[in-house]
Amino acid sequence: MWNNTLQTLMIGTLMTTSALLIGCSQADEDTSVVSDNPEQTVSDSATAQDQNASLASPNIEQAPVDYNIAAWNVDDVEPLDINEIDAIKATFGQVESTDENSLDYASNPASKYRFMDNDSPYLDLIDSDRYLELGWYYANPADSDEEKALSEAHAKKSYQLVQQLMGDEGRQLLANMLSGQIIKNKVIGGQQVELAKCEFYSCMLVLNKSAASVTTS
Repeated sequence: MWNNTLQTLMIGTLMTTSALLIGCSQADEDTSVVSDNPEQTVSDSATAQDQNASLASPNIEQAPVDYNIAAWNVDDVEPLDINEIDAIKATFGQVESTDENSLDYASNPASKYRFMDNDSPYLDLIDSDRYLELGWYYANPADSDEEKALSEAHAKKSYQLVQQLMGDEGRQLLANMLSGQIIKNKVIGGQQVELAKCEFYSCMLVLNKSAASVTTS
């Protein structure tokens, strides 16, 4: 009886010892996996940090257009009447194409004069019996340097034209547009401004001819 008990105890002890040895061996294997290649672990961590930093850092190349309006001021300009369409077109330059079947702000028949080719940032005039509309491409910070330069050139021509049509108040109006202001249904410089805004790649200034008065500089 005692021998049987002793044999049982010895067998139990051997089994327990074997289990402990197996557990220690597995723990050593797990530890070796974690610390097998510490350089790789550091490299992976650094890569993750670089990716997070690139997401958090702004793209310094995506700068908005710097409209140097102070340099555009001209003291002596020739005032224009809103119905002098040929003189108005001359301020914008050479007409590249004309659409005699266009529509104005209120969907009335109109003529649209485009001063850029179709592949370039646009500069347009739309003329109808009721409205005169100026429209040009408003560059985004992500645009190319060439697109930004053309956007600024279009804004400068529009600045000159509104000064001819609306005097100093017109210059201020365009400066406000470029700064993000939206103007609606307001008399400025003797002209009825239906809408003036720059947003979503587009600037537009809509003047109501029927409510216009003779402009002065």
